[in-house]
This record gives sequence, structure tokens and C-alpha cells, in this order.
Amino acid sequence: MTPIKHKALINVDLGEAYGNLKCGPDEELLPLIDIANIACGFHSGDPLIMSSTVRACKTRNILIGAHPGLPDLQGFGRREMKLTPEELTAMTIYQVGALKGFLDVQGVRLNHVKPHGVLYGMMCRDLEVAKAVMRGVPQGVPVFGLAGTKMEEAAKEEGVEFWAEMYGDVKYSPDGMLVIDRVKKPWTNEDVEKHVTQQLTTQSVMATDGSTVHLPVKDYPLSLCCHSDSPGCVEIVKTARAVADKFNAEHGYS
Repeated sequence: MTPIKHKALINVDLGEAYGNLKCGPDEELLPLIDIANIACGFHSGDPLIMSSTVRACKTRNILIGAHPGLPDLQGFGRREMKLTPEELTAMTIYQVGALKGFLDVQGVRLNHVKPHGVLYGMMCRDLEVAKAVMRGVPQGVPVFGLAGTKMEEAAKEEGVEFWAEMYGDVKYSPDGMLVIDRVKKPWTNEDVEKHVTQQLTTQSVMATDGSTVHLPVKDYPLSLCCHSDSPGCVEIVKTARAVADKFNAEHGYS
């Protein structure tokens, strides 16, 4: 097993409110994170939410990425849809371009693209879906994804820089895929600490059947994801932050 060679950064999905409907406690999460994935309007988010979230992240020097999802507001982008490769590429360009407009106004660089929800899961399993989304990513912009899956393979084929992710509040199936819940379930602080610590220190994770799954992060830059719509998400992120900080300090990653 090759040791992790990069600092573990915390990323969280933000800007997932819509109109007057609030999603997660974004303001409470901002001081705890390094990177924000901002919803781009298809699974959630709207122009005013995108604009205010970009400004809030800029104020705190948080790196900002686009978080494009399937066109499914009612299902929050967590219901699978059948789209053509052309539709997948076009919807990615559309959503990333929308967020980039708000970034350009604020003079902020687009740090990355991270697909949302079931789109992410579809990309992990289906090479053609993954390649179609990758073709919608601006040149030179990295994609965050799950190493060892079709996402990584597609990034290589399409010449897209790849960042590996681990997860603080998502379980893994025995085949190493993510278990994407339609509605997030609660986690105890103890379970989050154990879940994150195992991933960072052993590059493996306990799957839902009790087996151990290897996480091939290789030499990729690494980010640990948590979700703003998980019950108790502030405590989840605080716990993940503490584990990541300890890991970074022990390995001299400042």
C-alpha cells in the first residue's frame, strides 16, 4: 500500500437551498471546510443562492467547485435517469458555465467539478456516462471522484485531472461503490471518527456487509467529502475535520 502523499482536505456540498427553502446550515459549515461544491441549479440551487454562496466562500478563502447534477429538483438529483451522451455533456457545460459566471463576477477561479448524487454513482459504474460528463468539464479543471472506478478511467481517457475522494458520511458497498441514499441517514460522532480514520490510515473501509474494501487513492490529491443535508451535519464535519487535522499533522502536511 502506497502511503497517502497529500494533505487531506475537507469538501462539503453547499448552496443546495432553493428559493425560500433552506437545505443545510451553510453558514455554520463554512468555518470548518477547505472546499465547497456549489449546486448549479439542476438538482438544487438557484441564481441568488449560487451568487450568495460564492460570495460567502470567497470571504473565507474557500476553494469553490461546480456541483452539477441530474435535472431532478424533486428528487434532489438522487434518482437515476437515462440521458444520451450528448445530453450529459451539454448539461454539464450548462451548469458549470452558470456557476463560472458568478465566479467571474467575484474574480474567483473555478477549482474543480464534482458531480452530484446519482450522477456521481452512474459515472462510477458506466464508462460512457463518465466520459460524456468529463467532456463537459472545462480544460484544465480537475474532477473529484471515486478512485478505482469508471470515473477515474474516464478522466484518464479524456485527459482530465483527477482528485480522489473519501467520504465521512456515506457507506460503501462490498464492490467499493458508494451507497447513495435518497434521504441522508444520521451518524454518531463515534461512527464518523471510526469511518474516516480507517479510510485515511489504511486506505480501506468497512463495507455494508462487514467486509473490508480497498480504496486505491494512489498518488492523487485527496479530499474528504461530507454532506450539508445529513442529519447532524455540523457535528459530522467537525469530527471529520478533527480526524483529518490529526492525520495531516502526523504526516507533516501543513
